[in-house]
Amino acid sequence: MEYSPPPLFKQGASARVKMMVFAGISIALLLVDSRMHALTAVRQAVGTALYPVQMLALMPRDMAEGVGNYFSSLSVLEKQVRDLKQEQITSAQLLQQAQLNLVENNHLRKLMDARERVPVKTMLAEVLYDTRDAATRKIVLDRGTQNGVELGRPVIDNLGVVGQVTRVFPFTSEVTLLTDEEQAIPVQLLRNGVRSVAYGRGKSGTMELRFTAPSADIQIGDIVITSGLDGLYPAGLAVARVTLVERNAHGPFGRVVCQPLAGIERNTQLLILMTSPQIAPRPPAEDIKTGRKIAGKMAPIKDAATAPATAPATTPATAAPAPQATAQKPPAQKPAPAPTPAPAAVPPKEMTR
Repeated sequence: MEYSPPPLFKQGASARVKMMVFAGISIALLLVDSRMHALTAVRQAVGTALYPVQMLALMPRDMAEGVGNYFSSLSVLEKQVRDLKQEQITSAQLLQQAQLNLVENNHLRKLMDARERVPVKTMLAEVLYDTRDAATRKIVLDRGTQNGVELGRPVIDNLGVVGQVTRVFPFTSEVTLLTDEEQAIPVQLLRNGVRSVAYGRGKSGTMELRFTAPSADIQIGDIVITSGLDGLYPAGLAVARVTLVERNAHGPFGRVVCQPLAGIERNTQLLILMTSPQIAPRPPAEDIKTGRKIAGKMAPIKDAATAPATAPATTPATAAPAPQATAQKPPAQKPAPAPTPAPAAVPPKEMTR
């Protein structure tokens, strides 16, 4: 099969001439289109007709880019998910820490308010840990003898009494809680002032008012406060709330169970009362002896009974006959009996006048 050139090249024109002719036509079209915008419609029609061909030609490239973007996007998304999870964990930890700080700040504010209401000097202490003995209710604070803590000092929070310092070390101190079986505190009811002694009940976390008569006026819901009779706890500190009252008519005492009001096992900061409440001193023994001596020198009752018998001699009604009474009075060496002098001193005729 023989190859024959196209009819255009059969006219005999050279390729250079043809290139120059088509280049000139192209330049002319460009100038006409830029000046007159005559070929805009033609360009849009040609672009619309060739658009499916362009999409078909670009399809392999788009498929290759889509596959690459899919795998790259999947890896990017997985990395973003891991980062977001890590940020969520960090944010949760920060949120928990912020909530803990908020609760601690609120508790410290309440402790500061309670510190202003307590009439004695106090010191803030932090709970370090609980003791190892599971049979007792004790905690350890971060204050000791170096901070001025003494044995027997009460420990309170913003709600009431927590316990008492039972052991002191140079930098720490041990506090026995109110619910310990060996702890006791003198109390009274806020409603009517009935006095009693509250003892801890150990693992149950409650307290019991012992030595209360079955007929005592105690009701469920009564608030128990310190009585201040021991000279250690200031009077008026909240201790517990009555939750159970059992009256035994056949026994000498009833059973009263109380729930402590203070945060016995949930606080991290507490207040230590550094000074004892001021109590009026007892009168000295000399005053008591002097009072007994004065009482011993008092006149007997029979001597005091003679005073009213001599009173009529000085009343206004008997003022006139009084000189006769004194004139007839026997000598002082021989005193007459007390009941008879006044009637004998007034004659009957003068009484009728």
